[in-house]
Amino acid sequence: MSGEAQSVGQESQVLGKIVVSTGKRKRAIARAVIKPGKGRVWINGVPIEIYPIEMARLKMMEPLLLAGEAIRGLVDIRVKVEGGGVMAQADAVRMAIARGLVEYFKCEEGDDELCKRMDKISNDLKQAFEEYDRTMLAGDPRRTEPEKYMRYSARRRWQKSYR
Repeated sequence: MSGEAQSVGQESQVLGKIVVSTGKRKRAIARAVIKPGKGRVWINGVPIEIYPIEMARLKMMEPLLLAGEAIRGLVDIRVKVEGGGVMAQADAVRMAIARGLVEYFKCEEGDDELCKRMDKISNDLKQAFEEYDRTMLAGDPRRTEPEKYMRYSARRRWQKSYR
């Protein structure tokens, strides 16, 4: 896949394609902008390599590691994430990056050789992400249950006392 990726990379630099993708997890929402570049990734203006929380950094880098160095070197990714906790934000960023990479290498128009190679890379990426973890592309449907009236939380009731 690396030989195809490099030849596709040279032509996609000329195309100047820009893709905006989103990812959600619980209350966290991430928006990723993917454009031709040198393989740099920023999360809220901070390079991903020096992101302070290690577990979150590893979670966010999963789609980049699965894609490989050849594909990562073709694009620059800027992600803005807000809401939720640290790990929910990491999952949202991971989803935005994975969806964006698949969309970036997808080619709708044209039947030339470049378009076929880009589609093959896109399909390979999609298959690799789904095999590793389906929630990279599909998301997690679980949400918090709303609090009910006359209760402390969604399920907890008043404490019962017999005396």
